[in-house]
Amino acid sequence: MACFVVPAAEAVVTTVAAHVLKNKESKCEVQNLPAEEHMTWSSHVRKLSNFLWGGSALLAFEHVWHGEVTMFFPFLTAAKSPETLSVMLHEMSTVGVTMAVVVTAFWGALTLIGTKVSAKADDKKLIREKVR
Repeated sequence: MACFVVPAAEAVVTTVAAHVLKNKESKCEVQNLPAEEHMTWSSHVRKLSNFLWGGSALLAFEHVWHGEVTMFFPFLTAAKSPETLSVMLHEMSTVGVTMAVVVTAFWGALTLIGTKVSAKADDKKLIREKVR
């Protein structure tokens, strides 16, 4: 019914966070401070945002396809009566939150693995430079 709203709300928050981090990066570059850590962090947050926006868009399309979302107020067909509204809120609090948590956990695992692989590659590069 409206499970896509929860990941979409998280996507809004992560998009704003990515913009804030990007602005901090540009300030670090202006002051000639090392911004490597900030850059990678903002790119990772941007990836999470993209995951969430893409999943929310696909879910919203699926709900439109099945007639659960309309182009007139109240937009969600489940919001027309109190009985269906409570079912919709329950779905958002269970299915929607679960989807947002799973996507965030998947992103976290990818970020952790990518950071570890990148650190190993940097270590090998340093070792090669010392040998020369």
